[in-house]
Amino acid sequence: MAGALRDFFRKRRSLVEPVGTEFRSAVNHLEDFVLRGGKRVRPTFAWAGWLGAGGHVDAPGTHNVLAACASLELIQACALIHDDIIDNSRTRRGFPTLHVEFARQHRDKGWGGDPEAFGEAAGILIGDLALAWADDMFHGSEIGTDARQRALPVWAAMRTEVLGGQLLDIVVEASGDGSHGSALKINRFKTAAYTVERPLHLGAAIAGADDALISAFRTFGADIGIAFQLRDDLLGVFGDPATTGKPSGDDLRAGKRTALLAYALESADASRPGAAATLRSAVGTDLSEADVDSLRSLIISLGAVARVEKQIADLTDRALTALHASSASSGTKDALHAMALAVTRRTY
Repeated sequence: MAGALRDFFRKRRSLVEPVGTEFRSAVNHLEDFVLRGGKRVRPTFAWAGWLGAGGHVDAPGTHNVLAACASLELIQACALIHDDIIDNSRTRRGFPTLHVEFARQHRDKGWGGDPEAFGEAAGILIGDLALAWADDMFHGSEIGTDARQRALPVWAAMRTEVLGGQLLDIVVEASGDGSHGSALKINRFKTAAYTVERPLHLGAAIAGADDALISAFRTFGADIGIAFQLRDDLLGVFGDPATTGKPSGDDLRAGKRTALLAYALESADASRPGAAATLRSAVGTDLSEADVDSLRSLIISLGAVARVEKQIADLTDRALTALHASSASSGTKDALHAMALAVTRRTY
């Protein structure tokens, strides 16, 4: 995947160079961001979908399919860059977020205006560029006319769903909707659809999979995708910064309306109104480490962590049942089984 992405960035240089030094520098930051880290979850699931539906690594045109799958990493880059601006996150994968880096450059060069506003504006534009280039990379992958026509509706749905899920996320956060139903809907469209379900669907469509296999992949993908986000919700509160690359407790400071928080509030509203008031007044504020530790203990005591862990286990079991009953190749079933456990059992 990394090789296909490097090749794509290399081919873009002839378009970037005439625009000038500042644009070239910004694009270099995007390239570094894409290539230096990340789990490549989405391209890997797309590749697995293609293999599981009959694709072969030694078939002609395999490198074209690999490029189509790798283009998903550019959608991910767009989502992360914009998400970091929305959440005002300062670090990503152990490095300054792109909008923070652009703000630093503004200050260092003594430019006029507000460095933070400049950083956010530059980050938005580079995130937009990543999304545009995802389209360029996918459409330029030369996977063949028939495969492209099968994959296009999936590609379109995936992009729409992730942006709709992102908007729903900020609406729920702004409105203070702490319901479990809203949290799961965000998980379904902001994360599950474009992290596992649609990438698998995309790869299977490129290979020409039948409806039954696509249905099985989508069932597996939706359940594992939601479980993946639930695990991420736990990491957002309890994660080790050395593992996550982000400050611990960031989701509490950002006021993220996660399923974890919804379960905690549901339990507190039923039996501990004082705890519910504490949670509602604290999340979304500038919490100290001591405040975060106190909220962690409260969330655990309300049974929310245990409930999320059970839901992750139930979703994973249901997904694996659908996978193993499908017509996917045995090697792909084994690989997807392992991947499902890897993304849902990440430690704090």
